[in-house]
Amino acid sequence: MLEALDLAGTFVFALSGAFKAVRLRLDWLGVAVLAALTGIGGGIIRDLLLGVTPPASLRDERYVLVCLGGAAAVLVAASRIAARWNRVMLADAVGLGLFAALGAAKGLEAGIGPLGVGLTGPLTAVGGGVIRDVLVRELPAVLYKGFYATAAILGSAAFLLLSALGAPEAAALGVAAAITTGLRIATLVRQTQLPRAPYHPEPPDTL
Repeated sequence: MLEALDLAGTFVFALSGAFKAVRLRLDWLGVAVLAALTGIGGGIIRDLLLGVTPPASLRDERYVLVCLGGAAAVLVAASRIAARWNRVMLADAVGLGLFAALGAAKGLEAGIGPLGVGLTGPLTAVGGGVIRDVLVRELPAVLYKGFYATAAILGSAAFLLLSALGAPEAAALGVAAAITTGLRIATLVRQTQLPRAPYHPEPPDTL
């Protein structure tokens, strides 16, 4: 069940990467590259940092194929998918929650400390989007838009806390994913943003 949800989340993330490529009028290869890196990029970075090589998404080629399927879907039916974008965003929130929880679980399984576990979850969830934005020379959206990475951080922290309290892994994964997904959906509805740093146009030595 978790594997099926993981693949579904990968597909939805790949859709967002492919749509970015379409908006920027990239060629078909560009669409495929952005779709794949958005879908599996975060997991690849996580696995490399944890010393898991080859990364899981390259050992199981279904993940790459799912990403290519997302790219093909956008190329063939972009307008129809865009008309249902609210549903895609809902699925994206579910994928965010699942990736954050599974990423935290991978970190805990690797034996790293609490801070490391608290980072592997969000990194898995948002890493692909960061790679996508950097490749097209944009400021990564997670640094200034919405409550995306913050929801993943809080969900990963919930997984860590429940694991420390001795909760079964399945229960900890479910609660962590639900917290991340719920926070993301709530902030989408309310258009919530984190407070922004005050703007100081002066150079640092004059502050």
